[in-house]
Amino acid sequence: MSSKEKPTLGGQRIKTRKRNIAAPLDPAAFADAVVQIYLDNAGDLELIAKCIESSDLNFSRYGDTFFEVVFTGGRTQPGTTKPDEGERHTYSILDCEAKREVILPSVIYIQKILRRRPFLIKNLENVMRRFLQSLEFFEDNERIKLAIFTALAFSQKLSGLPPETVFQPLLKDNLVGKGLVLTFITDFFKEYLIDNPLDDLISILKRGKMEDNLLEFFPSGKRSAEAFSEHFTKAGMGALVEYNDKKIFEVKVKEMKTALTTQISEEVDISEVIETVKQHVKDAKLPEIEVVRILWDVLMDAVQWSGKNQQQNANLALRQVKTWAKLLNTFCTSGKLELELLYKVQVQCYEDTKLMKLFPEIVRSLYDQDVLAEDTILHWFRKGTNPKGRQSFVKALEPFVKWLEEAEEEE
Repeated sequence: MSSKEKPTLGGQRIKTRKRNIAAPLDPAAFADAVVQIYLDNAGDLELIAKCIESSDLNFSRYGDTFFEVVFTGGRTQPGTTKPDEGERHTYSILDCEAKREVILPSVIYIQKILRRRPFLIKNLENVMRRFLQSLEFFEDNERIKLAIFTALAFSQKLSGLPPETVFQPLLKDNLVGKGLVLTFITDFFKEYLIDNPLDDLISILKRGKMEDNLLEFFPSGKRSAEAFSEHFTKAGMGALVEYNDKKIFEVKVKEMKTALTTQISEEVDISEVIETVKQHVKDAKLPEIEVVRILWDVLMDAVQWSGKNQQQNANLALRQVKTWAKLLNTFCTSGKLELELLYKVQVQCYEDTKLMKLFPEIVRSLYDQDVLAEDTILHWFRKGTNPKGRQSFVKALEPFVKWLEEAEEEE
């Protein structure tokens, strides 16, 4: 073998590893191709959908670009809402009129595309998230169109679009502070409630983890129940205001119950407990009747019941009444409130089997502790309106009522 010849291994084939050569990324060419489909079909979304379905465009790679074309008419610059170079069409969502009947066909069109290519839902989420985080860069009219589209997307149940995709991107401090988020969310709510009940909107808010945080849509200086009520009442959404008032009320009741339960379990001095109740009543503006109901619930819930031992349960219930009679007395300040407490006792004894036979003993104890007046008990006995267990409770209370009547006659 001469020095110029290269050595070889006789009979052995040398294998080379094949390499996957990635096609060059070209979102501009993809965007131009989609725009051309729009232009060729003069914006007819049914024809465009058919062409999209039969095309061999690489949607899996350029899904975000596709929805940029759908929303804005062409490609946007990376990470922004500004138009990029390339072809554009005038049949986009942001180019049409800000009317639900005009935007609805685009929602249905997107629904068709997603049914054929469900993987594109993630791309739709990406683009919507980017646009919503950039509300300040859109014109007022364009923000209204986005709100209408969003409402219709949820109304049409657009391929499981997650609510958090909409709500979470909106909570940017600068957008909230400028009032842009409140305006957008108001337009969204109004449009959604045209075709859907409030319960469905609440369901969306729950899934988006915003049901208890609606004030976060308001600028920091306006996050109050009063501001919420004023804003949405003016926007014609009284039902939403009522719902929010109810939620606030429930939260305040829960806070009061928690505070009282802690104090009662720790056997805090009764005067301190009374002050706690008064403070909560003042802060939450709780109705007197609701306060009486809460107090009875908390007191009975704090009892450590002993299972099936009826006598022991009776002793525990009566001891609780005697211990906290001053608390009940402080807030049962009228015959109406005393009657409400008596109804509360009646319902609980009816619904809780371990207390069912204790009704007359509890009533007698409340009378002995000056929580219930004789007139209140006699009124309930003769004219009570709550039917739950009434027949049996009236019969059980007869001996005590007879004793009251006899004592009244003697006087």
